[in-house]
Amino acid sequence: MDNLKKDFASKLLKVKAIILQPNNPFTWASGWHSPFYCDNRKTLSYPDLRNYVKLELVHKILECFPEVEAIAGVATGAIAQGALVADELHLPFVYVRSKPKDHGLENLIEGDLKPGMKVVVVEDLISTGGSSLKAVEAIRSNACDVIGMVASYTYGFPVAEKAFKDAGVKLITLTDYEHVVAEALSTGYISESDVEVLHEWREAPDKWKK
Repeated sequence: MDNLKKDFASKLLKVKAIILQPNNPFTWASGWHSPFYCDNRKTLSYPDLRNYVKLELVHKILECFPEVEAIAGVATGAIAQGALVADELHLPFVYVRSKPKDHGLENLIEGDLKPGMKVVVVEDLISTGGSSLKAVEAIRSNACDVIGMVASYTYGFPVAEKAFKDAGVKLITLTDYEHVVAEALSTGYISESDVEVLHEWREAPDKWKK
C-alpha cells in the first residue's frame, strides 16, 4: 500500500472531507445515489492540512512533470489549491471555468497563458472525469500543451480511466478509492459488509440505489 495515499486517506476521513454512509446514501448533483461523499475543499480550513496538500501536489508535479511552465486550476473546487501550488512553484496561474462568463470578455480561462506553454492542471476530485477533461480541452484550444493533471482524490471509475487514456492525459492523485476504503475499514469506520456495498456501488454508480 502506498504510504502517501494511506496517510492522506486517513487525514481526509479525520476532517470528514470524505464521508461514508452505506446505509444512508447521498444524492450527487448528477442524480446518482452514492454511499460516498467527498469534499476536498474542507482541507482548506485546516492550515496544517492545507499546507500538506499543497506540498504533496508540488512534489508530484516536480517528480512527474518537471518541465511545467504554468498551473491551471479547475473551477471552483481547485482554484484555491491550484493557486497555492502555483505560488509555491513561482509559476503563472490561471483557472478554467465550467462555462464562459455571460458578460464582459466572456472568458472561459481566467488569467494569461502564452501559446505553447506546458501546463499542469490541478483538480480536487475526479469522478467521471468529464469536467476535468473539459478544462484540458479549453487549455489545448488556447494553443497550450497540457502535460498532465494532479488531483487530491479519484474514485477510479472505469469510465474516467478510459476518458483520461483517450484524451492522452496522465493523471496523478494523492489518494484514491481503494486507500480510503482500506483505511476506513482498518479504523472501524466501516464494516466488511459495508465494503461490499461500496464495491457494488463503484462497479455501476449510475445504476446503484440502496
